[in-house]
Amino acid sequence: MMCGIAGWVRYAEGGAEPSAQAAGAALRHRGPDDAGQAAVGRGRLVFRRLALLDLAGGRQPAADERQRYWSVFNGEVYNHADLRRELAARGHDLRGRGDSELIPHLYEEWGPDFVERLRGMFAVAVYDRDADELFLARDRFGIKPLHLLRTACHVIFASEARAVLAAAGPLPLDPQALWHYLSFGYVPDPITPWQGLAKLPPACCATVRGGDVRLRRWWRPELAPGPRRPLRDSADEVERALADSVAAHMVADVPVGAYLSSGVDSALLAAAAARLGPLRTFSVGFEAARGERDELPAARALAARIGADHAEEVITEREYLGALPGIVAAQESPLADPSAPALWFLARAASRQVKAVLSGEGADELFAGYPIFRQPQALRAFRAIPPGLRGMLGRLAGALPEGTKGKGYLQRGSAPLERRFLGNAPLFDEDRKRRLLAPAIAAGWRPESSFDLLAPEYAALAGQPELVRMQAMMLRTWLPSSILMKADMMAMAHSVEVRVPFLDPVVFAAAAGLPLRHRVAGGQTKVALRAAAARLVPGETAGRPKLGFPVPFRAWLDGGLGGWLRELAADDGGRLLDRREVESLLRDGARPNRHHEQWALLVLLLWHRAFAPAPAGRTLAGLAAGR
Repeated sequence: MMCGIAGWVRYAEGGAEPSAQAAGAALRHRGPDDAGQAAVGRGRLVFRRLALLDLAGGRQPAADERQRYWSVFNGEVYNHADLRRELAARGHDLRGRGDSELIPHLYEEWGPDFVERLRGMFAVAVYDRDADELFLARDRFGIKPLHLLRTACHVIFASEARAVLAAAGPLPLDPQALWHYLSFGYVPDPITPWQGLAKLPPACCATVRGGDVRLRRWWRPELAPGPRRPLRDSADEVERALADSVAAHMVADVPVGAYLSSGVDSALLAAAAARLGPLRTFSVGFEAARGERDELPAARALAARIGADHAEEVITEREYLGALPGIVAAQESPLADPSAPALWFLARAASRQVKAVLSGEGADELFAGYPIFRQPQALRAFRAIPPGLRGMLGRLAGALPEGTKGKGYLQRGSAPLERRFLGNAPLFDEDRKRRLLAPAIAAGWRPESSFDLLAPEYAALAGQPELVRMQAMMLRTWLPSSILMKADMMAMAHSVEVRVPFLDPVVFAAAAGLPLRHRVAGGQTKVALRAAAARLVPGETAGRPKLGFPVPFRAWLDGGLGGWLRELAADDGGRLLDRREVESLLRDGARPNRHHEQWALLVLLLWHRAFAPAPAGRTLAGLAAGR
């Protein structure tokens, strides 16, 4: 079940007890239907519930028959019926119909290894009263969040940072997190914007005993390409896996809807779900601006084709920008993605009719859907050039003026993957970041290079083809820290559960062994997935290129929004960003990535205002309302 969880274990005497009431209140939006607490030994568990399955039961915290193991659980276990039968055969007394009551019994039977048996999304905590030991775990892909803080006397965990801060008190901001944000456009797990507060990484578990926190990775995504085979065979396997996953993700005691855009991922999920019964679909669009594409007509047509009950909403510029400060605060961590607020509006629309929706996150990472995945093919000519000559070529390209045609291509081709690929939408280089951050932020601090941050992950992928390494890096960084974070936080702001059928072990197994030419070929991405989709959706939908939410933020920045960014930088007073560098970026019309860079700074200033209040000044919401 979807919910919010929090808790702690005391390992030393002294210090104030964290506030369970404050932690629970901070998570109310994640679970408005019910609340629960348990004080067990030296542990405390806090729970907020969004009821989707076993509506009359399913209360938490849950315990085993002897009340030794106590748990709180956030997520969904789609194979819970099979696990229930297995536990019953072993003599466990199970009285409900849901998944959450199984957790302490699973832990009793298999200990920490029980997480390997779960098919689903989850963040889970189990407290062993007799051993005074806390166990925490996060699902394979990082769909559900889990934060962790070690204080002088407690180890505290929670679904969201706001619950940890509410329970334990304020924490100083972390300059390293801001440094990485300016590289990636998000704060990469396990880092958070607060010193001492971390996220448990995806597919990891932690054992806490006596203040000692021991981490262990319990699963790694392996994407090594399989042998050559007909595309038809790959499409068959993908189709079967997705049908199985969608059926599992539709199980609930309340209606489950689906997000629907013009793209192949959401279309494929909606078409598969509509085969199982009545379906409600939801789309949002934006006022047209400077040729930005409108996805609503295509989504509307597809909904009619599959017989879905469709709802759509058009968001105005004024409404979007007026809501932006609150949306940025709801994200907790800064995220330079204009589509994140769009998901907030989409979840708001869905919340009027359903409590859970299917969404297409993960398809691009598993099946190689991003345009940047075409890069290895585009740069093949550079492989024949000796490394030394490639390096010289890169240095010469770097000396060319900004905007010179072909400069970027030469720089990418001459650099090894681990020095050119940070992810899908990198922002500022190391030198520009130093100039952007205010002197007060950078003083006395030596930042870690964002490329160096990824070095251990790249080392683990040595020897794999470039495309596979890129996919794996996206799975380990961009997917949990950006894509899944925004999906979860924006939906839970409206008490809506997002279910992601592509991020399922069965689907992953089908994607992981695909031959390279069934991932990207001839400039086409997601080759096998598109072949499978063509059997369920119109050909123009199956072949449509990656678009994402067409938010017209470029036009807004060239208009009044650029002035608002300038005013926010002035109100900041140099506490976070160097105002002269912001002005320079606003004046520089030659930088090809300038709109994304400006948006990233706008979001960062709004985030800083929300979590480190600035001197009195006009807010963006006030500016938008006064236009």
